Amino acid sequence: MIVVIPATKPDEKLIKLAENLRELGQCRVIIANYGAEAAGAPIWEEAGRYAAVIDSRTGGRGGALKAAYAHIRDGACSEAEFIVTVETNGSGASDAVETVKTLCRAHEADPDALIIGERAFRSRFPLGSRLLRSSTRLVYAMTTGVRLKDTLSGFRAFPVSLIGDLLETEGEGDEYEAKQLLRFAKQNVRIVQTEIDAVYTRENWSGGALRGCASVCKTLFSFIGSSFTSWLIDYALLLILHSVFTKATGGVGIRLFGLILEPKLPAIVIARTVGSTVNYALNSKVVFRSKSRFRLLKYCINTVVMLTLNYILLRFITAAGIPLAIAQILAQLIVYPLNFICQRKFVFGEKQG
Repeated sequence: MIVVIPATKPDEKLIKLAENLRELGQCRVIIANYGAEAAGAPIWEEAGRYAAVIDSRTGGRGGALKAAYAHIRDGACSEAEFIVTVETNGSGASDAVETVKTLCRAHEADPDALIIGERAFRSRFPLGSRLLRSSTRLVYAMTTGVRLKDTLSGFRAFPVSLIGDLLETEGEGDEYEAKQLLRFAKQNVRIVQTEIDAVYTRENWSGGALRGCASVCKTLFSFIGSSFTSWLIDYALLLILHSVFTKATGGVGIRLFGLILEPKLPAIVIARTVGSTVNYALNSKVVFRSKSRFRLLKYCINTVVMLTLNYILLRFITAAGIPLAIAQILAQLIVYPLNFICQRKFVFGEKQG
């Protein structure tokens, strides 16, 4: 087991924690210093008796974690080993050593999963902090489809095999761990939570928590923005082309290969093709940043399915006497959430390994 402790305010408690962890047996401890005194300071010299101290002052918490992961990758470590990350500055854990033991047991039960220490606070904490935790949990579930009770916890355990993905994850500050969760959810890495005892501290819900929340929200809002842009193009073209085709045919329909097509069918096909092209370019490069092979083929399949559903809904809604301009908006209230889920899971999702 390798325990990684990112620390910015070293004190005697940190030294004692490192000493206690070493006493667990078969445990290597790495302390990643960021934003504090240089690694040669007396406090770090004392810490060096029980842990490997890495000086990573170029970034924040995320940069410190990456430096520790790179140190592990470059050293001699067995694939059978696993990593546990522990918070020290305002972590809220009532007993960090017991928390590590809890994470170890959870890892042994599910060695391929990312284990999250779900902090069970035994005392009440401010309404603002509860709202932040709840909103982050809700947005993360909407963005990834994965339900977690504590998305902001820095207590985690995972196999060494995930280091490559961790080093590729963007972020140097407190938002880094939130981006980990987004990445692993997209790659279908199993994420498991195990309850740990915790106490509320003000530092636990400061700017770091807000930045983590913002990172989770970014993917969802980026998708909304890209979808709204492509939807405006789709919607405008549908109305324009439907009007043009209706006037050109006198409302009778368009003859194609011996078939007479009502004007809304070719209009919606052309409009959706243009809108989907814009949507694909934005989602693949900006929102999901997928490297999945065959994503264009999967996107085309998804587009055809959503187009068919959209057309069927339009037929039913307009048959009830509702104007096309309103009918398309009503249809999108059903198609939009389904499209988001399919793109996240089927089109831009990536399988682990």
